Order: sequence, then C-alpha cells, then structure tokens
Amino acid sequence: MERKRSIGALAALLLIISSAALLCAAPADDNHRYGKNYFPNVPLITQDGKVVHFYDDLLKGKIVAIDLIYTHCEFSCPLETARMAQVQRILGDKVGKGIFFYSISIDPKRDTPAELKAYAKKYHAGPGWLFLTGKKSDIDLVSKKLGLYADPSINQDGHTTYLMLGDEPNGQWMQNSAVDNPRFLAITMQTFMDHGKGGKAAGQDYADARPLNMNSGEYVFITHCTACHTIGHGDKVGPDLQGVAAQRDPKWFRRIIAEPDKLIASRDPLAMALFKKYNRIQMPNLNLGGDDLKAIVDYLSQPSASTVNKTSKPASTKPTT
Repeated sequence: MERKRSIGALAALLLIISSAALLCAAPADDNHRYGKNYFPNVPLITQDGKVVHFYDDLLKGKIVAIDLIYTHCEFSCPLETARMAQVQRILGDKVGKGIFFYSISIDPKRDTPAELKAYAKKYHAGPGWLFLTGKKSDIDLVSKKLGLYADPSINQDGHTTYLMLGDEPNGQWMQNSAVDNPRFLAITMQTFMDHGKGGKAAGQDYADARPLNMNSGEYVFITHCTACHTIGHGDKVGPDLQGVAAQRDPKWFRRIIAEPDKLIASRDPLAMALFKKYNRIQMPNLNLGGDDLKAIVDYLSQPSASTVNKTSKPASTKPTT
C-alpha cells in the first residue's frame, strides 16, 4: 500500500463530507426515518451510575459521536478511545455543548459503572463524554440500529471500529473510522456541527494542497501510535518512545510492537511491568507485520529527531520507561 499521502487527499475527503456524504438531510421529526420512531429508547447507565434513555436523553436535539468499546479489549478499543481523547482535546469545550461523545460497552457483564468510570479516568475523558452500559439485549439493539454491530463469532473485537456521527435534529448520520487521524476526525466533526447549525463549510481548493512528505515508518507512527505515545515529549497514555529501540533487546522490541497481547498473556516480566506502570492499559494488537513492522522499527531506531518531534508541542517531561 502506498504510504505517502497528501493533504490533497484530505481535502478531497472534506469535500465529500461537506456535500454528498451527509445522509438523510431532511429535517427530523417524530415520523422521520432516523428519528424517534427509529431509535430505541432503552435505558442505559452512565459511568456515574445515572440511568438515561437512549433517544430521549442522549440523542434528541443533539449532535453526537458514538462508538462501541469494552474495557478489557485487547485489540482496537484502546486506540479507539485514545483517538477520541485526542479529538476531545482538539475540540475543547465544544464537547458537551456542540457535540456529545458516547462510548457504549458491549460487555455489560464486566463493564459496571465503576469499571467504566475507572476506564474513562485512564483516558482523561472530560465533560460531555459519557461511557455507558446496560442490558446486553438493549445494547445489541442500539448497536444494530446504529450500524455498528458485528457478529462476535467472526470479529475479534465483537464490534466494528467505526464512529457514528449523528445530527438528530436534522436527520443526518454518517460513519467514519474511529481510529482515523485525530485532526481529521476533529475537522469532520466540526464540519458536521457547522451543517447542523445551518452553516456551510469553507470550500477546499486542490490548488492549495501541499504534499505531505514522510517516510513509511513515520506514517505508521502517526496513524497508529500518536494517540498513546510521543517521541521526546514525555509520556501520554503509554511511554515516551525517544531512544526506546536502543534500550530494548531487538527481538523483544519487535515482538512488543507485533504481538503485545501475546507478551502479556505469557506474563513477560517487562511487558507486565509496563502494563502495571501505565494504568493497566494494554497495548492493542494492531496486526502490524511485514513492511509496516519493519518500517516502524526502523523509524523508532533512528537517533535523529523526527518530523513528529519538530511539530508536536511539548507535553510532560516524564522519563522513558
């Protein structure tokens, strides 16, 4: 797969989002296909133990971003939630005012409100972002209505890695990858909010597009790792990766990137120590292999500063583990 992308590609996607990709643009009412008579009004429970109803309390009159997660997920959920946390930081106080985030657990047996509250705290979820649980049958119904359901027998996550954006008052709904670039997700949400207010997104001109030059390793890092890690700017959800390749056994280093879940399952001492230090958030298995694995290992092995270092704002100064 070609790894060099351009801002022009993002501009093209924005053009699509600002026009044809907005579904069902007719105003919503009680009889609207994607209104009150479509969505179930089942009760759910927030991370604070409050009972809310899916349509009346969470959707009605709001613009929303909804994804499915579970707190013991070993695959995409950690990245998905970290991405949403990045988007929340970018949008600032618009979350909870212009748009509401909902992460619904598909494992309500284990994901009690207390578990969800602890999970939300690990990812620094702020106001306007609810983590929800409830009856399994009710959650399955909601996820099917949202188009986010996946048969657990054929999907290792038990759900799709999509984010559903909804403008309930105007009957507009669209899906986007939940693990997309956070700034692109934020722009997508802002565009969605602007349409919801009757505004029109600024047009994109291909002539303004500049090439985004990066090597394949940097591309893998930006798209897969920046939600949880920095290079030289301190710890985030996971450790700062500055100089990490030189500090670790090469074979172990490749394995923690390729199959972190198997290292944890085998009770590898170093993997377990990192797991405990970083709030018991398990690094997801992103199925990196072949060229992608080689590219990210080579990239993290470079002694010189990367483009990420030059463009990222300093965070904390905690030492690398």
